[in-house]
Formats: sequence, structure tokens, C-alpha cells
Amino acid sequence: MNFDFPLFLVVATFLTGLIWLIDALFFAAKRRRKGSEDEVPKEPILVEYSRSFFPVILAVLVLRSFVAEPFRIPSGSMMPTLLVGDFILVNKFTYGIRLPVLNTKVVELNSPQRGDVVVFKYPQNPRVDYIKRVIGVPGDEISYSNKTLYINGEPQTQKHLEIYTGVGSGARESGVLKNVEQLGGVEHEILVNPMAPDFGYGCQVLMRGPFTVPEGHYFAMGDNRDNSNDSRCWGLVPEKLLVGKAFAIWMHWDSNRSGFPVAWDRIGNGID
Repeated sequence: MNFDFPLFLVVATFLTGLIWLIDALFFAAKRRRKGSEDEVPKEPILVEYSRSFFPVILAVLVLRSFVAEPFRIPSGSMMPTLLVGDFILVNKFTYGIRLPVLNTKVVELNSPQRGDVVVFKYPQNPRVDYIKRVIGVPGDEISYSNKTLYINGEPQTQKHLEIYTGVGSGARESGVLKNVEQLGGVEHEILVNPMAPDFGYGCQVLMRGPFTVPEGHYFAMGDNRDNSNDSRCWGLVPEKLLVGKAFAIWMHWDSNRSGFPVAWDRIGNGID
């Protein structure tokens, strides 16, 4: 069972604020009148904690809901761009401002573009967060064949860089091809396993293509093309399930790394 942290923040903010407000309106003045000039009666412990925690919880709620939210990368589906153990920051207002918990958009801003690395609610279980790269936007015709992505009939070219050597939890990906893909105007690295089927192992293929991405939806894929549960397997990402755009790595901790689990060279890196 996934802990609903946004709901917890909303409830905690409401309760601590309400307790503090009720005390200020109805009980604080009475306590002061009962006290002497030298001694003011102490607040009840519940009121003291509420007054102390309310501004802190409110600040966390506002920052997390409308500015930036931290996430941890749990799988290798976005390798080599993101590794298992990366802790990332996600811009929460790039694609519009949404109310916490309800996820209702209240301010329209930008729309995802091809190449954006986005966090979204998994369409088959919205309580789970996924991170993938936007491949197709509304109106794009998408197909994928022989390890090559086609957008509107145009192949997205790849250039081979090297044989990939994974570290830590990603060591099992060693031996696959590390390529650079030109996705429209965005250049990014991908992993390709020539021995794997086009849609990876264990994927129930839904989006073989060519097909056109409808309005209000996006086609998303992992950069680890042959080890990613993505739009090829379960379909499109509705706009209403978008969480935000990933923009930076603020920590990396992988207990499976040899030696020290922190990769200092990844901290502070941007996400392209």
C-alpha cells in the first residue's frame, strides 16, 4: 500500500492550522486574563505543537505542490540518463499549476515537448509515479521498428557511442549499445539491446504503430529502450496525469555500488 503523502500534508496543514486558530479566537485571551503580570499560563501541548508545526508543514505543502517535488529513481528504465538511486527534482509548475490531492489544473502554462523527461501517474495505477521521456505529442504519428523510432514518417537517427558498462544496480545492463538519438531538436543517450525484441521482454504490445497521438495525450518511452515498461506496453499518458518535468539530480545513493554508495559526480547534474 502506497502512503499518500500529499493527502497527509493537506490534512496535517488543515488540522494544525485549525487548532491554532480556534485557540487564538476562543481560549488564548482567557488564559492571559487568568494569568498574572509575571506569569502567563502555558499553552496546552496540542496547541503548542500545532502553532510550531503549522508554518513548517504549510511551507512544505506549498513548495512540494507548486514549485518542486523530490523523487527517487527505483528502476533502470531511464538508463543511461537516470540511474537507479538517483534522487531528482521535478518542476511542478512547468505544465500548469494543479491543486494538491485533487490534481485539478487551475493555471494553464506550457505543454510537454518532445524530449522532455516527465513524471506522471501510471495510467493503470495512478497511485504509482512513473518517469519517462516524451516521444510523441498530440498530432504526432508514431511507429517503432528495428530499434528505430519514427515520428511523422521520419526516422529519428541514432549514432553509436560505445558498449555500455553499467555500475551498481545497473551493472546487469553492461554489454548493450549506448547510442545518441536525435529526437527532433533534442539529442539524448539511449541503450539498445540488438538481441532483444523491439518491444522488450514481457511487454504486452499495445502501440506498435503507426498511429496518431490524440489530443490531450502523450506517448512516452524509457531511454533504456529494451528494458522499459512504457507506452508501447500500456498505452498513452493522459494530460491530467502529468506531475511535472524532471530537471536536476540532487543526490545519488546506490547501496549496490562498489565502495561508497554515493556518486558525487552525479549530484547537481541537469536532466536532458
